[in-house]
Amino acid sequence: MEQKTALVTGSTRGIGRETALKLAAKGYNIVINYARSKSAALETAEEIETYGVKALTVKANVGKPEKVKELFAAIDEHFGRLDVFVNNAASGVLRPAMELEESHWDWTMDINSKALLFCAQEAAVLMEKNNGGKIVSLSSLGARRYLENYTAVGVSKAAVEALTRYLAVELAEKGIVVNAVSGGAVDTDALTHFPNREELIREAEQRTPAGRMVTTTDLADGVMFLLSDEASMIRGQTIVIDGGISLLT
Repeated sequence: MEQKTALVTGSTRGIGRETALKLAAKGYNIVINYARSKSAALETAEEIETYGVKALTVKANVGKPEKVKELFAAIDEHFGRLDVFVNNAASGVLRPAMELEESHWDWTMDINSKALLFCAQEAAVLMEKNNGGKIVSLSSLGARRYLENYTAVGVSKAAVEALTRYLAVELAEKGIVVNAVSGGAVDTDALTHFPNREELIREAEQRTPAGRMVTTTDLADGVMFLLSDEASMIRGQTIVIDGGISLLT
């Protein structure tokens, strides 16, 4: 059987990078998508190839539909197939609702929400060639509850969760399984941009019923479960991996 291929957007750091490495360990060829750091992409590719698989690095701002088309054209040309799409790339402006400007809103929505729709459209075309595939997106607790300074990102992630449900229904007939993973606070590079980072970490450490913060490994493991055959009848769901913190008022 031809070797399967997985695309992980935003795969040079954090949850995306860890997921890409886990997929490589399972024998997938990996498409590494990045927006800025070519050196980080090449370093990730080098580590991925130690698993005996191939890695393709593609620079693309997935918030721009024309760049999405270029990304998937490169995948088709290089590998000729796509079996897994992990929608991980994320960005956003962290400000209270009353301080948000149109440019902040558009930037956040484009990368976090619009990207899923247009990447899923392109992914579905490639996945159909091999009788289906799997799509998993990354969300966060801010999609369902208030988090300080998180308005634009929270709304964009709520859109990801809603779109996950719609895609799960419409792509099922193509053999494509669609789900999402939502995490509690994870101490990644992204968290350094939060003005209240220390408070978030302290709360997560002290209040999480499981006794510790969620890690990138916890989230990557959740993604891998949803990509497994054992999860094939889970459709359109957002699996919460937060150590139980969202259960508290």
